[in-house]
Amino acid sequence: MLDIRQIKKQTEYNFAFLDENTKREIRRKILKAVAIPGYQVPFVSPELPIARGWGTGGLQITLSLIGKKDVLKVIDQGCDDGVNAVNIRNLIIQTTGVQATFDTQAATIIQTRHRIPEEKLREDQILVLQVPIPEPLRYVEPSMVKTKEMHAEMDYSRMWVFLYENIVKWGEITIGARYPSMVNDRYLIDPSPIPRWDVMKLNMAETLFLFGAGREKRIYAIPPYTKVQPLEFEDQRFQVENFDGKICARCGSADTYLNEIHDERTGKTIYICSDSGYCSKIRSRKGAAE
Repeated sequence: MLDIRQIKKQTEYNFAFLDENTKREIRRKILKAVAIPGYQVPFVSPELPIARGWGTGGLQITLSLIGKKDVLKVIDQGCDDGVNAVNIRNLIIQTTGVQATFDTQAATIIQTRHRIPEEKLREDQILVLQVPIPEPLRYVEPSMVKTKEMHAEMDYSRMWVFLYENIVKWGEITIGARYPSMVNDRYLIDPSPIPRWDVMKLNMAETLFLFGAGREKRIYAIPPYTKVQPLEFEDQRFQVENFDGKICARCGSADTYLNEIHDERTGKTIYICSDSGYCSKIRSRKGAAE
């Protein structure tokens, strides 16, 4: 567990900051989202002491679900020490007193921005994703009224045309993060700005995935053992990022999502694991073995 100084809960704050009526309302919307995988459920999205667009949707889900016995992990683009992760973690700890950890396997609730941990998640864990733009059809249709109609009619033809034009222009689908994916052969979703590397982790996973967009006031979910399929053509298959021949300069992993870093000391480009907790765990294991 983190060796972090526990700050006493302020008496003027309710447990987990939000009032109980708000938490109940968000939990009801979460239940609806779980019952209809991929469907965007509107919710109240109250004000929080962080800017909208910096994780208020995911934070509200976490604050509504967390209990005194939970163990919390918060990551920002895979890193436990990112500014976004540190501030959100401190807010939750200060208003709940729960334990926090950098270890994915020790956590019961994981809140994340832009990444899914490398280690396989279990059924007793919940992964909460912060979502800036929940609407996958924003690529092709700016009107929210029209996108609602398209989802209701399952009319995703314009998205298919968008992907086709992408291939014609560039020779491949160039969408990196936010790759449009179909849930249960019914609803098209924006899986949040996770890289393509993480998209297939959603498919038939044991874990409950919850997506919260505070600014857009939307919650959606992918329950355990749910089919998730990124859009692809028969002759243009979905592909993840290619790291062939590259390894993490810190832990030596060759099967993780890597960040490209410019080493100012040597002037060379190196690669390190995006998931800092996983990287540290591998290094510790190797150090113990030596």
